[in-house]
Amino acid sequence: MKVGAVSYLNTKPLVYGLTAIESSTREPSTRDFELVFDLPSRLADRLARGELDVALIPSIEFFQNPSYSIISDACIGCRGPVFSVKLFSRVPVGKIRTLALDEGSRTSAALVQILLKERHGISPQLLPLPIGSPWEESPADGILVIGDRAMHPPKSQFAEIWDLGDVWCRWAELPFVFAMWVARPGIEGTDELAAQLSAARDQGLANLPQIAATEAPRYGLTTEQCLVYLRDNLHFYLHDRELCGLRKFHEHAVRLGLAPAGVAVPALAGAARINTGTT
Repeated sequence: MKVGAVSYLNTKPLVYGLTAIESSTREPSTRDFELVFDLPSRLADRLARGELDVALIPSIEFFQNPSYSIISDACIGCRGPVFSVKLFSRVPVGKIRTLALDEGSRTSAALVQILLKERHGISPQLLPLPIGSPWEESPADGILVIGDRAMHPPKSQFAEIWDLGDVWCRWAELPFVFAMWVARPGIEGTDELAAQLSAARDQGLANLPQIAATEAPRYGLTTEQCLVYLRDNLHFYLHDRELCGLRKFHEHAVRLGLAPAGVAVPALAGAARINTGTT
């Protein structure tokens, strides 16, 4: 079985245990998958082409295929401010006419468009923001920025700054799910893999101080900032309220033409073969 994951900071707690398994010297019979890393959009494309059997893909990508299934209760989500996904606006948000979208995240791009439409009734002209480009040089009224670039204070002045996790959770009164473990149809052995994914998540969460100390310098953060982000801003359990948030996200994405209809998002964790452990 080929399993695809992302090497971003917010995924480290989910893959910490997996990389330990992958690099172990135990007999191959204890490990029945190959772990590969790639960008989120590429993982989704490779899963669609059948090159991967299971992948940690953005939630907006899950909506693209009604035959996909969520196989684990491990996810990347938030129940409040997420810190790493922000909208920087040079004008009051309700007056945004042009919006630059960070090309690193299709889910966040859909999320910001939904929030602008639902909260202010606007659908700005969309402009690209290439990965790695100096985002503050964008001429757009509003700029969607994700990842470590969003974590650092901007050098310019902005009229408003939205933390999209916070805005969504306050507006929807539900958590937001950015990514989850998804299998393409016809894959056997996902129950066993699901147990490994959950165990890997639990192992990662038990080692957050070590992860933060290792990763913080790579992102220009202090160890404490990194630990707070992983521990307090992110939520790694896909339970019933997370699935309700995911379903609401899908409904609004369909309404704006950002996702196809006909995708059955489970209403309850048990309906998705998800182990509903304790948070």
